Amino acid sequence: MMFNNLNLRISPKASIGKNVRIGDDTVIFDNVVIEDNVTITHNCIIGEPLNSYYSDPEYGNPPTVIGRGSLIRSHAIIYAGNRLGEQVSTGHRVTLRENNIIGDHSVIGTLSDLQGNVIIGKYCRLYSNVHIAALSVLGDFVALYPYVVMTNDPYPPSDDLKGGTIGDYTQVGTHSTILAGVMIGHNCLIGALSVVSKTVSDYSLVMGEPAKVIMDVRNYVALGKGHLYPWMNRFSRGTPWDGIGYDAWMKAKGRKKR
Repeated sequence: MMFNNLNLRISPKASIGKNVRIGDDTVIFDNVVIEDNVTITHNCIIGEPLNSYYSDPEYGNPPTVIGRGSLIRSHAIIYAGNRLGEQVSTGHRVTLRENNIIGDHSVIGTLSDLQGNVIIGKYCRLYSNVHIAALSVLGDFVALYPYVVMTNDPYPPSDDLKGGTIGDYTQVGTHSTILAGVMIGHNCLIGALSVVSKTVSDYSLVMGEPAKVIMDVRNYVALGKGHLYPWMNRFSRGTPWDGIGYDAWMKAKGRKKR
């Protein structure tokens, strides 16, 4: 059992909501807000201080928010300044550096690493061992499969950092690399092992090293399966349109179909 209230260290300056469970050997630092119905399992650090904590006697921890209903699994390290939306889930041994914004219902997989000042939209899914460089931006419903890397330094080493951008509904295949500053449109499919170094337009199927546009993904036909993209009309698990269909959900939201 992991919820025995053993060796918990919770700052008196932290705010803990209702029905929160915190596992053994977890540390909650100053100015952390944990909203209602959150579960944090054992050996986690929430609100890890920034570098200046160790040299500035006047240091104050930036606010950290763990949104309602979220699940933080064991050995996660979440630095100060992070803001996690509602029902965000992490895998084990996740590292979230400072000042990330993570949208509602997103999932950050085991051993993934967000390097700070990253924006992730709603219902995104980062699978295991994903590395996101600082200043990167992901839209809503984006999926990054295992070992995807987003970089931000076009001329290493430098201070001219440029995070990449990935549009809504785009899927990035395993072991792909998105180079610094690259903009990928919405509803794209990036094939496994791709190295993307140039802007990618909406609805593109891209693959290769270096990555090249193969076709409009809407024209891709899988043998025996037909047209598969955009994927939203054939897949709904874990989405807000599960049980009603994407078109009905979009109509109810008053949105235009993508």
